[in-house]
Amino acid sequence: MNLALANIRRSKSATASLFTFILVAALLLNIGLMVITQINTFFDSKVEQLKDPHAIIMMDYASYNSSYGEFITKYPGVIESETDDIINMDIAKFNFGDNELASRTAIFNADDYRHIGALKLVEKLNTSSANDIFIPYTFKTNGGYELGEDFTITYQNKDYKYRIAGFFETTMMGTANIGFMKFMLPEIAYQTLADELGKGLAISAVMEDKTQSTKLQNDFSKEFPQSTVGETTSSIGMLDIEMVKSVSTLTINIIAMILVAFAAIIVLVSLIVIKYRVSNSIEDGMTNIGVLKAIGYTSRQILSSIILQFVLIAFSASIVGVALSYCLMPIIGSIISSLSGLIWYQGFNMIINVTNIFIIVFCVVIVALISAFRVRKIQPIMALRGGIQTHSFRKNYFPLENTRGGLHFLLAIKSMLSNVKQNIMILLIIIALTFASAFSVVLFYNVASDKTAFVNLFGAEPANVMISVRQDADTTELLSHIKQMDHVSKINIFDFITTKIDNQTVNTNVTDNYNQLENNIVYEGRQPKYDNEISISWVVSNKINKGIGDTVEVEYGDKTASFLVTGLSQSIGNLGQIASLTMDGIQRLHSDYKGTTLYVYLDGISNQNFIENVHEQYGDYIVEALDIDKNIESQTGMYTAAVFAVMIMVLTITVLVVVMILYLIIKTMIIKRKKEFGVMKAIGYSTIQLMHQISISFVPVIITGVTIGGVLGYFYTNPMLSVLLSSAGVKRLDFIVHLPIILMLCVGILILAYIVSMFVSLKIKKVSAYSLISE
Repeated sequence: MNLALANIRRSKSATASLFTFILVAALLLNIGLMVITQINTFFDSKVEQLKDPHAIIMMDYASYNSSYGEFITKYPGVIESETDDIINMDIAKFNFGDNELASRTAIFNADDYRHIGALKLVEKLNTSSANDIFIPYTFKTNGGYELGEDFTITYQNKDYKYRIAGFFETTMMGTANIGFMKFMLPEIAYQTLADELGKGLAISAVMEDKTQSTKLQNDFSKEFPQSTVGETTSSIGMLDIEMVKSVSTLTINIIAMILVAFAAIIVLVSLIVIKYRVSNSIEDGMTNIGVLKAIGYTSRQILSSIILQFVLIAFSASIVGVALSYCLMPIIGSIISSLSGLIWYQGFNMIINVTNIFIIVFCVVIVALISAFRVRKIQPIMALRGGIQTHSFRKNYFPLENTRGGLHFLLAIKSMLSNVKQNIMILLIIIALTFASAFSVVLFYNVASDKTAFVNLFGAEPANVMISVRQDADTTELLSHIKQMDHVSKINIFDFITTKIDNQTVNTNVTDNYNQLENNIVYEGRQPKYDNEISISWVVSNKINKGIGDTVEVEYGDKTASFLVTGLSQSIGNLGQIASLTMDGIQRLHSDYKGTTLYVYLDGISNQNFIENVHEQYGDYIVEALDIDKNIESQTGMYTAAVFAVMIMVLTITVLVVVMILYLIIKTMIIKRKKEFGVMKAIGYSTIQLMHQISISFVPVIITGVTIGGVLGYFYTNPMLSVLLSSAGVKRLDFIVHLPIILMLCVGILILAYIVSMFVSLKIKKVSAYSLISE
């Protein structure tokens, strides 16, 4: 123990650097592991705490059949069900953040007694008014609203204005990326709106095993096939808790996994530093080791003191890192709340904390043991003489007398070549940090700047305006009219329906010609061209155990037909369970199918102006026109803030590690080469010349490191993200990897390293020939 403490006291700055690395690694690892291990139980506990439904079916009164409620009540595993009056809005619009969000909306009566999904306010006003409304908590955390502010719902081109009287938590319909939104109105306001718009119904169910909620929904669809377009039951909307949970926790899990991965990189950096420190201390302390052995210390005692030194640092740093992780959890909790619309309460998790500390300390012990094991082979007499092992008879590269080039440059290169182990350490660290930084920057660029690839992941078609056509209108005729309008570059029928493929319920796209779409979600094979072809997602393919070239049975309404699989697709949306049919293909199952949704691509006109024009000219044929760009901005805004926080964290830690590593190495170099630098100063070298010489000696290694790290980031960011997103339905990712951004990042790290090395090298100013003679 005394030897270990003496070693720590003798190298305080190196100890401080290593302590900081391990602290950061323990902090990130603890946060990541706590979130990953607790997010599912957190969501499940919220469902129980709020007594939210495990499955909910919403419809207009015209679509209701008494057998629906009976089916739910008698379904095996359902322990409780409830039917509520609601105001059912197919597409309602409201401001969310800086943009407009369109979503299917259900408005409940806040004053009705209900056992399932009751109103649980987390914030409320102390006063009430006739136009109060209660909205999900996500509107506060992510939508930018506060209590008492105005809130406007736009439905069927009419505005309904309210005052926000409270925010409530809900797991089922409380986030922008689900496609359903839940609001609550007090009795009077609710009845006033219901008298104007009419009422609908919501059937809620709580199950003994909530994982069976998806099966309940599928069985309901089989029992009561969602009718083809034009029939009343087409307005039925269904949600199950497993699907909502998957969507709500997906991004949170990805961020947590990134934290764990980056923590692993920092642990790796720490282990590399330990390997360097142990090897360096053995070489520098060869005489001391000889003295210790000569006076009776055994190799085992010396080895134990070296290992104990690093164990003490790792253990204490891990404890501090774990403690600090709880201080930072409120920030992580706010990110989780903005993504899920639920308040995150972080409890103390002893198992995760102990596991985290054990993993780090165990890795440190193994690396320290392997690195220090050669102490056993050192003989006292050899160590006291300095040992032949401490001398180098390697070839003298770049001899000064016959090598062309600047003297300072050649001395720097010779210095670099004489410290191979040190350079390997720096190289590995720079590669790891550059790759992590490139990964985070690419992720942020695609989520916040150029969102094309990110939006495509959800299977969304990036048109500008979506037009919902009335059932009694001629969709083809309306399409031809809108196509002739000014500034319309392209228009497609693009419907989204529910079918059954080999008895699996699948959300299915329908259009005339998939070559006209901007987003090709098929990654293998091709989209269907003919009426007997279909493409399915790889998730569906795995479920039904069929792929390209196989035949599947597709059921829509009360008809079934065989289709040939021509391609495999991918999408995060709808749990990755999607398929695609042509218009001719769906007409094999429903001969009168004509499509009800038009996607319009504009050029030279704002979306809002076009929407006004189309309402003015063809308003009688249109149910609603939706600004897709604004809707996408609203739905992706929550991801932007979360990914930005991750990027800033990664870049900040990268800067910190680069600074501390160079500080540690250059300070050690100056101490070891103090005599050499003193002599060089005595013969005329200036401080600035020696500073440049030291800095230049690191440049080739850092250039190599940032180059390899940048190349890895350029080519392997997409494969790594594909692995992270595979559970959500992504098989192959095509995020835009902008080469200039990667180059700017690499140059930035290189410049940072040079500037830091120059500043740290200022310590050489204190070295002089006089001070060396005085010593």
